[in-house]
Amino acid sequence: MAVEDECKLKFLELKAKRNYRFIIFRIDGQQVVVEKLGSPEENYDDFSNSLPANECRYAVYDFDFTTAENCQKSKIFFIAWSPDSSRVRMKMVYASSKDRFKRELDGIQVELQATDPSEMSFDIIKSRAL
Repeated sequence: MAVEDECKLKFLELKAKRNYRFIIFRIDGQQVVVEKLGSPEENYDDFSNSLPANECRYAVYDFDFTTAENCQKSKIFFIAWSPDSSRVRMKMVYASSKDRFKRELDGIQVELQATDPSEMSFDIIKSRAL
């Protein structure tokens, strides 16, 4: 599975320059490509609504939060979205390519696997970040 250079470049922009709140990736043929870029003004609801209900995707989300000590922090989440309603072959392709793709994105801090929206709710993201 090839990873398009744009995937790595956009991820570096999210990580270093904070140009994006999230990036959604999809597998197109034999390579991973960028499907959608979320602007810094977008929130978690915008992100979760951007994921298709019955197709797999990879996503990266830059989560800002405040610690109990009142420190501003951010964590970069890698989310493997694999809804139960997606085709079995698609789930297999995404599952088998996930680790290879994730290795290309240096700086992922938390990984999450979700098969329905409740498994990646805002509360779960928040609890995994702290």
